[in-house]
Amino acid sequence: MNTLRTLTEADFQPAPSQDNLEQISRPSLSYWQDAWIRLKKNTRALISLYLIVGLAFFTLIGPWIWTKDPAAQDLDQISQAPALPKTALLVKDFEPSATPIDTTHPPAPSGYPDALDAVTGLTVLGTPTTQSVRLSWSPVDQAGGYSVYRSESAPEGLMGLGLPLASLTAGNIVGFEDRLNLKSQTYYYSIIPTDGFDEFDVVSTLEVSPQQSITVSQALERQLIDSDDRPGQTVQLAFHPLGTDYLGRDMLARLMQGARVSLFIGVVAPLIYVLFGVFYGGFAGYLGGTTDQVLMRFADFVVALPFLLFMILFKIAFGIGPGESGILPMLIALILLLWPATARLVRGQVLRIREQGYIEAARLLGGGPSYLIARHIIPNTMGVILVTLTFAVPSAIFTEAFLSFIGMGVAPPTPSWGSMCNEGVKTMLSHPHELFFPALFISITVLAFNLLGDGLTEALDSKMRSKE
Repeated sequence: MNTLRTLTEADFQPAPSQDNLEQISRPSLSYWQDAWIRLKKNTRALISLYLIVGLAFFTLIGPWIWTKDPAAQDLDQISQAPALPKTALLVKDFEPSATPIDTTHPPAPSGYPDALDAVTGLTVLGTPTTQSVRLSWSPVDQAGGYSVYRSESAPEGLMGLGLPLASLTAGNIVGFEDRLNLKSQTYYYSIIPTDGFDEFDVVSTLEVSPQQSITVSQALERQLIDSDDRPGQTVQLAFHPLGTDYLGRDMLARLMQGARVSLFIGVVAPLIYVLFGVFYGGFAGYLGGTTDQVLMRFADFVVALPFLLFMILFKIAFGIGPGESGILPMLIALILLLWPATARLVRGQVLRIREQGYIEAARLLGGGPSYLIARHIIPNTMGVILVTLTFAVPSAIFTEAFLSFIGMGVAPPTPSWGSMCNEGVKTMLSHPHELFFPALFISITVLAFNLLGDGLTEALDSKMRSKE
């Protein structure tokens, strides 16, 4: 049985303080502050972010620090691998010399000899340098001439003689001067006597290691010496930390300039067509019905257009001739033809999100389609958008490399990472650094954008935040 109790003044006293009780609270954070905190916890994404910042510094600030001209050719250091600074011997400018002839020996044999002796007395005159290697030998009796070969590896008999340098047609010629693209490495010179027409099966070989050298006029032109310097002195050659390419151009300077082209195409084009695809797909998914069908059928039509054909048409329309860089037509083709994939993905997300309760509440409060799409729907599709963008960047870089390979993209001498790779393929076996460095930069860029995209997706995903 319930009883009634009279309330007194004590029943209305404030409750005792509970300051000693443990309180669990979280500081108020904005959407992006919370995303940044979560991103910093992802080590791979954070390292990728630093790599992208480093690439931006390399691209924008690097040319101000490393001021070498990417088009300047250093003919004394062609296809040089990465190395420390090199020195060279200063030599006189080239002066044509008379062909060495032994006047006591007949120029032609008296008949057709059945056999000839091997060349003897094969030696080098003076100091062999990368400017000139002068050979001398004793004449062979009954010889009507000599064949001169040069190889970078030791020949085995008549096998592997290498590059034919000269076919001398007189038996009294007893010397030869080699000035053909010499480098500071070991060469093997082989001399074979002939009867004036055919070579005999005897060969004499001499091993020669030319010293790196530079002429006085070349050193003055490159400002490596003063006018008072004389031949015989040692000078410091231009430093190429990442080596040079097949034309003697500095690889580091070309990588910096190529980064501007590759990253411009790889970032600007995806940013524009992904942004367009986001709004196109957002409105198509939100409006639905006939409008959605018409917009998406047009997107299907764009997907069916052949990219390569339109690239050719754009080059013709812009008047880009053979050997000219088609950067602008490539950029326009990427923007006009690659947005439908993003539009489809965003449309699918919008169709799912537009039925959520908070969208209906915003609509009841007077929010129009533009407001709902820009403030509610698109921010909730940021994960899909960022993943699409991170895949679009490497895709654009690879597209540029492919078009450069078939001669429709960036044309020499303008460098890009893709065109540098295509040039490096030709010398891949003998000079792998020409392919390795541009391929390495492409790989690092692609990996960094992908890992950063994964980290951003996790940081911006509201469902993953709610589980923490």
